[in-house]
Amino acid sequence: MKILSLFDWISCWYEALLRAWIPIDAYYASEIDKYAIQIAKKNHPDIIEVWDVTQIKWEDYKDIDIIMWWSPCQWFSFAWKQLAFDDPRSKLFFEFVRILREIKPKYFLLENVKMKKEFQNVISNELRTEPIEIDSSLLSAQVRKRLYWTNIPGVTQPEDKWILLKDILETDVDLNIHVVWNQYNHRIFTDKSWTLWTCMWRTNKQWMWIYLWSVCPENFVRKLTPVECERLQTLQDNYTEWISNVQRYKTIWNWRTVDVIAFILQHIK
Repeated sequence: MKILSLFDWISCWYEALLRAWIPIDAYYASEIDKYAIQIAKKNHPDIIEVWDVTQIKWEDYKDIDIIMWWSPCQWFSFAWKQLAFDDPRSKLFFEFVRILREIKPKYFLLENVKMKKEFQNVISNELRTEPIEIDSSLLSAQVRKRLYWTNIPGVTQPEDKWILLKDILETDVDLNIHVVWNQYNHRIFTDKSWTLWTCMWRTNKQWMWIYLWSVCPENFVRKLTPVECERLQTLQDNYTEWISNVQRYKTIWNWRTVDVIAFILQHIK
């Protein structure tokens, strides 16, 4: 099958296709971030980079079978300002709509965060389908609820694999206390099933979901390692090892949970 991946990032769509046993005849990747491209090419040298999504012309991709896309999601998120389509990055969603209508692939898949119903309805009306909500905790050790719009038939909820946080840690950490506090002394998560505890922490002027807070008798607090973050996203270990740790955290947490994407793609007959 021929794939067009828009906002390809680190080509985890490719990883999901492989896990879903979907043959890849050609994989076109639209991405402009140099670190993301470096990781993608290291892992999958055969991908074809097509750069800026706004420059894609349908005449060059008439025989595409699947278009996959995730657009910048922070400005839809409840954790941000919810500027939604008033933000230039979120407006890029309409580039996806343009490309989808021009190319008319057999299948499409769009992922984004949970958002206000009014924003969700705009996307649903444009794509003429309602999203399915899937929590990554069913297939990984993190709570990550996302919306997936697709015309792939028969997609439901995956079976819970009961993967726990202790299953993906590189070292033994005492996680017996179940209340986590953030830098403002607000309780942000209470969990009794060993899933992921995270909070948003300001680093280098970027918000990244990279901190594990474990309230232990010694008040021990540590950051997740890059490999642990990869495991939370169901990537193989050291998928992002060729760049700095700062960039590794950014590229990992700006991506999706690979096994969730693979689960959806498995419904293609």
